[in-house]
Amino acid sequence: MENLTEASFKTKVFDFEANKEWKFAGEKPCIVDFYADWCGPCKMLAPALQELSIKYAGKLDIYKVNTDEERHLSALFGIQSIPTLLLIPVKGQPQLVRGAPPKENLEKAISEVLEVK
Repeated sequence: MENLTEASFKTKVFDFEANKEWKFAGEKPCIVDFYADWCGPCKMLAPALQELSIKYAGKLDIYKVNTDEERHLSALFGIQSIPTLLLIPVKGQPQLVRGAPPKENLEKAISEVLEVK
């Protein structure tokens, strides 16, 4: 898992300054976890995301965005509660998941939304 800044988000996920329409910059699907260090549910979700990043290594990227440090990025995506996950398929539109879903639900979303087997 990699922490993203606004600059690295633009190169790895979406360059919102260069594009008005959604255009994914990555080569494989990804999950972006908007979190904060003080957030209890975020801390509960972190181990599941870590396990999934190992299980799907090479097939899926998992990124983290600290909402306290990247306020502009969080505002751009309308993040009002955390944790919020942004599920991003290679083709198609991203989907928001609010809250801390169980690992099984995340695996189902990885399979169905991101089409990663």
